[in-house]
Amino acid sequence: MTAFLRLLAEDDKAAALQQVCARLRRGETDARLFEVAPEAFDAVPGKPFAYWVSDAVRNSFMKFPAVEKNTLVTSGTGTLDDFRFLRCWWEIKGSERWFPFAKGGAFSPTYYDHHLLVNWTVDGSEMKAWIIFRYGGGHWARNIRSTEHYFRPGLTWPRRTTSGLSMRVMPAGCIFADKGPAAFVAGDDPGELLALCALLNSSAFGLLVSLQTAAADAAARSYEVGLIQQTPVPNLTAENQTRLATLARRAWSLKRTLDTIEETSHAFLLPAALRARLGDFNPPAIEAELAHIQAEIDAIAFDLYGFSESDRAAVLAAQGAAAEEAGQAEADDEPDDEDIAAPIDLSDGLLSWAVGVAFGRFDWRLATGEREVPPEPEPFDPLPAKSPGMLPDGAEPFHAHAGILVDDPGHPHDLPRLIEEVLTRVDVAVPDEARRWLRRDFFAFHLRQYSKSRRKAPIYWPLATASGSYTLWVYYPSLTSQTLYTAINDFVEPKLKQVDADVTALRNKGANRTRDEEKQFEALQAFELELIELRDTLLEIAPTYKPHHDDGVQISAAPLWPLFRHKPWQKVLKETWKKLEKGDYDWAHLAMNYWPERVHEKCKTDKSLAIAHGLEHLYIEPAAKPKKARGRKAKDD
Repeated sequence: MTAFLRLLAEDDKAAALQQVCARLRRGETDARLFEVAPEAFDAVPGKPFAYWVSDAVRNSFMKFPAVEKNTLVTSGTGTLDDFRFLRCWWEIKGSERWFPFAKGGAFSPTYYDHHLLVNWTVDGSEMKAWIIFRYGGGHWARNIRSTEHYFRPGLTWPRRTTSGLSMRVMPAGCIFADKGPAAFVAGDDPGELLALCALLNSSAFGLLVSLQTAAADAAARSYEVGLIQQTPVPNLTAENQTRLATLARRAWSLKRTLDTIEETSHAFLLPAALRARLGDFNPPAIEAELAHIQAEIDAIAFDLYGFSESDRAAVLAAQGAAAEEAGQAEADDEPDDEDIAAPIDLSDGLLSWAVGVAFGRFDWRLATGEREVPPEPEPFDPLPAKSPGMLPDGAEPFHAHAGILVDDPGHPHDLPRLIEEVLTRVDVAVPDEARRWLRRDFFAFHLRQYSKSRRKAPIYWPLATASGSYTLWVYYPSLTSQTLYTAINDFVEPKLKQVDADVTALRNKGANRTRDEEKQFEALQAFELELIELRDTLLEIAPTYKPHHDDGVQISAAPLWPLFRHKPWQKVLKETWKKLEKGDYDWAHLAMNYWPERVHEKCKTDKSLAIAHGLEHLYIEPAAKPKKARGRKAKDD
């Protein structure tokens, strides 16, 4: 027998070590002391020193079949260029090139909103050609795996994370990533998948996974396909499967309900300040029920595995140790769970929603009871093109517009006034500082809210004068090649005429101007110059500006970088524009608009670019390299 000491939970490890060693010498017992025969570790794959659990736990690997016995567990796609091939779902408008993409994400067992899309046009031909080009030959299958299982309903999880294993539903119609592997069952039965989801999220299964990683690797939290495949699961009776599936289905529904206040979610209904009007929204009660469900799932799983009370206590100890190790590792880790959202202030969330209503994005009628809440989908239903809180196609918008609103008191398209009208319509007190909030706080908040998975994708664009005294708010989903002309003709020019008339009237007063009128005269002259500069910049950009939603927000906004006054965003766009000029993003439609000769030339040697632009006829297949002779050359006699 060999003695092992487990002191991970101790604050003063040196003192604890002395204490346990003293007891060991005296032959006394200690909960932190374990005596295990080395051959007992043979039961666990990799033979890790899993000394803190019983023989019964270690022998689970021999007693029960591995996950891979009845479940297909596999890895998916690595794009080699996420900026090119991935988008947030709100960036794309009615394109058949893009499909939901499961790519890890924040810790969220059972339910997760898959917010990414991947370009899989013509069976992924562009991405496949890019991978071959990037590697200088070979086959695309080195990065794109398991294509025959794309679009199937299944389970997925973040492969690398600072948190625990979190299996969640992957709806039908998805493609999955190498960072978001997937698990499938024969026949794609929803009940079987939900039961498996519950079992794989149980503390018992989590313990068996952690045993294989060993203490040295536990902090890295890398849940590779092979690790999941070889972890044992007990066979389920029909009764067990039904009960676990019911619990998982309820947990999925509850977690989705919590997600109905998130603007960027496929589940969004209303902001937190209004959500209670629809009923069934009590976060503390929901969290309590989720904890109860997890406890019942754990109890069922412990019984299925045959774990004793002491084994169950070991699970809690292992979870505490793993949490400490994860905390120590976060500084050096590069996890897939970077999308953990910060809580949204109730007022910010309400005003942001009102902006969306004004632009025709969200449906205010849910808040007034004029429209019924759409029924909840089933867990494995394909993701919708719109969230239930968005204005349905064909419905009358709150305010008709051509994709542009403005911060201009008295204007019929004045956004702050529209925000106030929306709040009045839904019987909410109108804040005194709505205009100030829009000018000073909104875009920074909006940029954070609409940035996920390292993509920055704001959809409300403030194009402003140098001082920010006049701002055009452009709605990205309505963006076309005519938008800038509309901004000039319908907004800036009329405003210039109005200001010019006011300046002329004051100028004509000459020496009769009062002190206040003199200040107003100077301010109007400065404002007029800013408007002229705004108009001239728009006129310079407009003739060649032909945005394409498939390029995404960042590329589409890049030519407009001088007109954004939010410095961090302006910096991102300026750098993006420089890279466009340099040729780094020649796959973009915008690059073809500005530098067609350069892009055409590249299409001759890069098939992925030719496919991206529909110019495959330009691609010239390189001559085949001569095959090297195999074997040793015969020596001359």
